[in-house]
Amino acid sequence: MACMGAGGVLAYQPLFFVGTGTNGVAVGTVVALGSAPVLTGLIDSLLRRRAPASRWFVATALCIAGVTMVSGVLDSGASLGGPDVLWSVAAGGCYAVYALSAKELMERGWPSQHAMGAMFGVAAAAASVPLPFIVGAEWLWTPRGLALVLWLGVIATALGYLLFGWGLARLPATTVTTLTLAEPLCATLLGIGLLHEQLSLVAASGLVVLAAGLAVLTVTRRRVGASTVA
Repeated sequence: MACMGAGGVLAYQPLFFVGTGTNGVAVGTVVALGSAPVLTGLIDSLLRRRAPASRWFVATALCIAGVTMVSGVLDSGASLGGPDVLWSVAAGGCYAVYALSAKELMERGWPSQHAMGAMFGVAAAAASVPLPFIVGAEWLWTPRGLALVLWLGVIATALGYLLFGWGLARLPATTVTTLTLAEPLCATLLGIGLLHEQLSLVAASGLVVLAAGLAVLTVTRRRVGASTVA
């Protein structure tokens, strides 16, 4: 199971970047991010023979609509169709595979940090063999290269996925993959606050729709938990 999850981790990035390269950044990102929770829900339903809760469908639909609006796809008139979009769908499928694999490992008794560490460790070991021959390794030994590796490896990846695993240990995989659609919401807000980016009316409306989708999932879960305790 850890190797299956590692395969999803290893394949996600190449497929994601091929998807953005062939479809454009906006379309590739929307399809990859949007398909991940949908495919997670589909695969999880097939494996467990149980459909996600109705609030998940509502929240996921709102979040995907919000991501689409924020991305600028609607403003640019770009098409979400065509065979090349399958690269981005495949990336979303890989995301679903490693999320569900990690969840299965945790349900078998693995601590969340061990499950995430095993998958990403195997994937990193496999990627480290061909990577120096493809992109070279000289840049790694420069101060800027080392700083970049530490930032991406420790902060952006290790810390991020430890928190991802912490959430997976406590919530269904379907819920977690939908909640990760908060990423473009945070990125957009950082762009506005730090880079002084300007949003179109459609993109600004998309932030509201995306936030509403996240609220449906989180607020409803809190109410259910509170009523259960009572």
